[in-house]
Amino acid sequence: MRILHTMLRVGQLERSLAFYTEVLGMRLLRQKDYPEGRFTLAFVGYQDEAEGPVIELTYNWDTDHYDLGNGFGHIAIAVDDAAAACDAIRNRGGKVVREAGPMKHGKTVIAFVEDPDGYRIELIQRS
Repeated sequence: MRILHTMLRVGQLERSLAFYTEVLGMRLLRQKDYPEGRFTLAFVGYQDEAEGPVIELTYNWDTDHYDLGNGFGHIAIAVDDAAAACDAIRNRGGKVVREAGPMKHGKTVIAFVEDPDGYRIELIQRS
């Protein structure tokens, strides 16, 4: 068994695709409209789905925003340099919500950014 994808509901598909591809550097792997169900699925990631997990962006055509609730935490991405990643993300229009630094009660360097729908992405610096 392996993790295939994580699904996130998004309010504006093009805005979310721009964030994940242009700001975080992922690739759009596939996208399909389902007119009878009035939704679109778009899969983004750093590698092909056969090679690793990806993110499924679900856009329900009649819903422009969601309440995130308090159950979902974040998606984590490994980076070589968390501070440099924050700078690059900020320069490409992304929102950094926690600058790079050691995690609470630990030494691992982390940072957090937020996508256009408010989902948090943790950047974990490789040691």
